[in-house]
Amino acid sequence: MKKHSGIDYEAVFQALPAATALLTTDLVYADVNEAYLRASGRTRSQIVGRYMFDVFPDHPSDPAASGTRNLQASLLRVAATGERDAMALQRYDVEDPDRPGRWEERYWSPVNAPVVDADGQVALVLHRVEEVTELLRARGGRFGGEDRTRAMEAELYTRARELQEVNERLRRAHAREREVALSLQSAMLPAPGPLGRHRGAVRYQPSVGSLNVCGDWYDLAELPGGCFAVAVGDVVGHGLTAAGVMGQLRSALSAAVRVADGPAAALDALGLYARSVEGAESATALQTVIDCDSRTVTYSSAGHPPPALLHADGTVEFLDRATDPPLGARYEHVPRIQAEAAFSEGATLVLYTDGLIERRREDIDTGLNRLADCLGRHGQADPDTLANTLLAELIPPGGNTDDTALVVVRL
Repeated sequence: MKKHSGIDYEAVFQALPAATALLTTDLVYADVNEAYLRASGRTRSQIVGRYMFDVFPDHPSDPAASGTRNLQASLLRVAATGERDAMALQRYDVEDPDRPGRWEERYWSPVNAPVVDADGQVALVLHRVEEVTELLRARGGRFGGEDRTRAMEAELYTRARELQEVNERLRRAHAREREVALSLQSAMLPAPGPLGRHRGAVRYQPSVGSLNVCGDWYDLAELPGGCFAVAVGDVVGHGLTAAGVMGQLRSALSAAVRVADGPAAALDALGLYARSVEGAESATALQTVIDCDSRTVTYSSAGHPPPALLHADGTVEFLDRATDPPLGARYEHVPRIQAEAAFSEGATLVLYTDGLIERRREDIDTGLNRLADCLGRHGQADPDTLANTLLAELIPPGGNTDDTALVVVRL
């Protein structure tokens, strides 16, 4: 059974009726099925192991040829984002393998899709094509012969190119929105201010190649009586809308915790406020208050992953005894609960959003265990170094599909 990056794909792949190829993320052929060989007029040895566009370059005598450019952009986009891409109809001429220098006019309908590994990262790209050259000619022939065939082919090709151009403009617009949203996010998530003698580090890492950004946030605030507050949250949604909602919720909770009687009361106030903010439904948030005199962490969670408290002896405690539903999830308001955990000097508190620990098709406990193991091995590092290490070890090398906010405070 053939494998690539630990993926066993042979049975499913060979059963596909359409002409289908598996490509590495560098666009080298990993395998092709029999239908692909028939459609391309090539043998397996002429394809497998070679770079795609060395096998099928653009027509060298056609300056308007764009098949290579369009297909390459689609395949690389799938590899980077993990999202399926159905392309518009493409004219992509193919050289006759038995008569070098003779090119055949061909039309294709390609669909490209990711094949992910156990960590949810794109390991291969599945490239499926349906050749529609004969279909176009046959349909044209019924309405007036070769001239009509050519006219219909030209019209369909023009419409397909127009559709592809529209899609490309939409992608550029989304990219601009992402850039603006990330700039807004950065402006609303400044570096932490002084926390007395305590040291802290914050990080925000956007997802790679995805619009699923700008819903995560953090906040740190000094409180009266030698206490300080640390919070994180996550808004459902992405882009400018999520960034706007995030800013409203962050500001509201930051104000509430300064006057409320504890984290639960602050989240109560935030929950009531969130009912009036469009897009705040089902947002999660976690608020902690650290009392340096009593050496306690009081916390309350609105559907958020539990913070990790790394004790001075190296043990990790997940603060999960005060978790309620996300903001706005209850039909009627119910007061939230809070809990308390003790710590000794030298402990480390870590708050984060789900992008740090969650993976597709993986139980959340696996991610929490991964976090605990990393903290146990690197917990003595200073907060800045520890924050960098957590991101480096816990987020997959190819980047995550969700953005991540992280706060590390040495107590």
